[in-house]
Amino acid sequence: MVTELLDDVWWFDLRGVNAYLAEDDETVTLIDAGTPISRRPLARELRELGYVFEDIDRVLVTHYDVDHVGALNRIDAPVYAGAIDAPLVAGDRTPNWRTRKGFTQRLAAPFCPTPTGPVRSVGDGDTIGSFTTYHTPGHTPGHVAYVSEALSVAFVGDLVRESDGHLVASPWLVSDDVGQVRSSIEELASELPAVEALAMGHGIPFNRAGHDRLRELAGRL
Repeated sequence: MVTELLDDVWWFDLRGVNAYLAEDDETVTLIDAGTPISRRPLARELRELGYVFEDIDRVLVTHYDVDHVGALNRIDAPVYAGAIDAPLVAGDRTPNWRTRKGFTQRLAAPFCPTPTGPVRSVGDGDTIGSFTTYHTPGHTPGHVAYVSEALSVAFVGDLVRESDGHLVASPWLVSDDVGQVRSSIEELASELPAVEALAMGHGIPFNRAGHDRLRELAGRL
């Protein structure tokens, strides 16, 4: 199902995980790419907006996990990912099975396709179009958020999730380091411009007062 969050920003609900599309100064940007079985639903929802995979100009990946990189082999466009996670996204490095998060990533690695387009590493403060990258480790070491003040939206991946109308931190079971999750939430909340939409990987994104909701969560941690 396609839902318009704000002008030029759409939410794709892909069976338990979210992806997003933004028209950034006439550049078609996909944010995250669902699971491998999300490819057909994602293609269908793109068609609802008048697009096909070939129309995507770039993909912003918040982190390496099987439910965020599943359609990257269908998109011949540059893929941007945080510096630590980028080699995993590109298939140049395997996850560290000695960590809890790395172990689960290693199990899922055979289902993570190699991207068709080039993978480009981004760091804290780097810009891609109107988006500024924020390094937000915790869920994964290389997790990043992408924030566009021009579009008034923050794509925060799995740093947080929505549950029953509330914003909650990435839980221990699926996080690399919950201490870093808390620190990243607090730092992002303090640095985030006053954007309206807060778009996360799981749950229903918020299209109003996103900045305020993140600050409220930071105050509860």
